[in-house]
Formats: sequence, C-alpha cells, structure tokens
Amino acid sequence: MKRIFLGPLFLFLLSSCGGDFLPKPKGYNRIDLPERGFILLDEEKPYTFEYSKNASVEPDSFNLAEKNWINLNYNELGGKVHLTYLPLDSKGKDLKTVMKDAINLTAKHQIKAYGIEESVLLTPKGYTGVVAELSGEVPTQFQFFVTDSTSNFLRGALYFNTSMKNDSLAPVIEYIKVDLIHLINTLEFKNLNFQ
Repeated sequence: MKRIFLGPLFLFLLSSCGGDFLPKPKGYNRIDLPERGFILLDEEKPYTFEYSKNASVEPDSFNLAEKNWINLNYNELGGKVHLTYLPLDSKGKDLKTVMKDAINLTAKHQIKAYGIEESVLLTPKGYTGVVAELSGEVPTQFQFFVTDSTSNFLRGALYFNTSMKNDSLAPVIEYIKVDLIHLINTLEFKNLNFQ
C-alpha cells in the first residue's frame, strides 16, 4: 500500500523540479493619486491661501500656544504639511532671525540628504519665497518659506508618517509639491493684528 502511494508522489516531485526559475521582479506600492482641486482657507488667521481639497486643516498639536500654526493633513496619502506663522518685529523676531532659523532647520537634514536644491521666487502678490527640495532618505522632502519682508513670515515643511522609502513615495511627493506651489502662489497676508 505504501509503495502505491509513494510512487505517484515521487513522480510528482520529480516532474516539478524541471524548468527555468525566474525570480519575481521588484514590486512597488500602487499609489492612486486623487483628483486635484483647491479650496480657500476660511479660518481666522493672518493669512489666507488655496489648499488641496484632499487635505484637512488641523491645529498644530505640537505647539498649542501658537494659534496661527496649522497642519494640512493628507490622510489618504499619509503626508502632513506643517505650517508655522510668525509676525515679524514682535518678541524680537525680525526677518533676519526667522530666515536664519528656517535655513538652519533645512540644513539639519544635510547629514542624510543627497542634495538640497533651493530656489528663490516672487509670488503673484509680490512676496519673496524660498523653496528647498531635499533628496535622499530625509524626513522632509520639501520645505518653503514666504514673507512680505515687513510683517509676516510663513514656513511650511512636508512630512510623511511612514517607513516607506522616499523613492517609493516619489509620485506622492511630486503631487503634494504641486499643491504647495499653488498654496504659495495664492498666499495672501491679511496684515491684521493677529498675535
């Protein structure tokens, strides 16, 4: 009885050993990007801009004392943009000091970054901005700041809450970068007395 059972099993095992073996190709996560659209920020802040309809506005939970700091949370994409606002010439925060702080925060990533590409821009409202794109396995791949040089300073940084490598996140990073460039181009400081 055992011979009858082992015979077909042995033939099956022998026949399965032939042929070429091909390893599976490397796979990447499938990321479906949502349709792009923008809405106007309608909160009592010293600034306004158009942001992605795919992001939700949340108060900054790291510094609750700063009422004008917010996060744009891209829940579906796993990204978050931290926006920090500083009024200039108050509490010793002049333009030179806050710009130096923003540049130093970007420079801290030089240890892991393959490169940092910075661009200076002028927005349609006449504000000056600096955009920094970081490459490599860094926690933030895109940072910017925009100022009117006299009263207002807004800084933003994109972060992801994932262990996925940045090359796999490249389509999402590019998608959110386009949204942030739109935010920068539609930014308007209200010049009201918000403290």
